[in-house]
Amino acid sequence: MDYEPEQFPGAIFKISESRTVILFKNGKMICTGARTEPEVKSILEYVAKVMSKYVISLNPPEK
Repeated sequence: MDYEPEQFPGAIFKISESRTVILFKNGKMICTGARTEPEVKSILEYVAKVMSKYVISLNPPEK
């Protein structure tokens, strides 16, 4: 993942296996380079899995 606000005011997630790029800007996610709808779905599932490791929950777990 790249983040260079001088070049682009958002994060860039490059997926080399599929030559797909996910752009995160203004709270929106843009998927480019995918050729089919099933490919988009699998890429987004992969990104969600990777990103879930870094998400901080706003709701603390119940005891």
